[in-house]
Amino acid sequence: MKALDLRRYFPLQGFIGWLNERLYFDSLLTFLRNKTVPNHKYTFWYLFGGLTLFLFIVQLVTGGLLLFYYQPTPETAYESVKDLMTNVSYGNFVRSLHIWTSHFMVGALMVHMFSVYFLRAYRKPREAMWFSGFALMLITLGFAFTGYLLPWDTTAYFATQIGTEIPRSIPLIGHTLLTLLRGDQEVGAHTLTRLFALHVFLLPVLALLIVILHLILNQVHGSSKPIGAKETGPPIPFFPNFVVRDWTIWLLAATVLAVLSFGFPWGLGSKADPMSPAPPGVRPEWYFWSLYETLRLVPSKVWLVTGEALVNVVLAVVLALWFLVPALDRKALRGEKSRLSQILGVTLVAYLAAMTLLGGLW
Repeated sequence: MKALDLRRYFPLQGFIGWLNERLYFDSLLTFLRNKTVPNHKYTFWYLFGGLTLFLFIVQLVTGGLLLFYYQPTPETAYESVKDLMTNVSYGNFVRSLHIWTSHFMVGALMVHMFSVYFLRAYRKPREAMWFSGFALMLITLGFAFTGYLLPWDTTAYFATQIGTEIPRSIPLIGHTLLTLLRGDQEVGAHTLTRLFALHVFLLPVLALLIVILHLILNQVHGSSKPIGAKETGPPIPFFPNFVVRDWTIWLLAATVLAVLSFGFPWGLGSKADPMSPAPPGVRPEWYFWSLYETLRLVPSKVWLVTGEALVNVVLAVVLALWFLVPALDRKALRGEKSRLSQILGVTLVAYLAAMTLLGGLW
């Protein structure tokens, strides 16, 4: 008797088989099933990398939807955002979701970055993961900065005026950076066009390329086990066990974002008027408060240089040292704990937290 071919009655299964013959899904699943995640008391911190990826995907999707309605000129930007909020079905929800997600993404990325630092996950052979992650941190902050002006409301306009003024004091390249960002002496149509182009094209392309590289490196090298950490159980299979944990966190984040977007939609101020004076209390979003408060507290003149120039130079040095952490932490390369790097990391976190808290108090 001829065997019954069940695939005739399950066309979807047949289609999956057809794809598998051409894309080798079985090989990918075999690789994922063989991949494991170290099981110790710090394993929870691994989830923030996947959470940041999920938030980035939400940003791409919601940002793409907003592009259908946004018009990037000083004459039409504000009106297009207002029309989106009032006349487009779920337009205000999508816009609020995009903005809330941007705040969560910066927070998740910062937690992920510092957890990688304190777990010493940057040590050999994972240096390239740290370097690519550092680039993604700068790009994420670039997203936040370039997207702030796009609604063209009063707060966004004058906050961008202040933010783009900061690079002016950088020695040698300050004026060039200022002109590059603004496209003119003041924030105006050229500034909006340039920040829009950066926000919707250049930064997303760079981010996608580096995210792909970061994910490939993660799959090749796997998750690092912290120095001296004791296993609390057998390694966790990445698929499906750890993936389920990732998806659980994603679902929780999606729920919180949906509730916030529906219950606390993001508002829109009055339309920007470049001829009017800046309103009192204008400041950047919370993720730039540490820099803003530092600039505010440093004296206008320190010896022979301005306070802004000094802060910019110190910031450049700190960023350079942060980028070079895998090369500077020689003890981690030998599999040893470094008390000095631990103290420096705690000091940096405490300083950023204190300045951010101070920025929120006024």
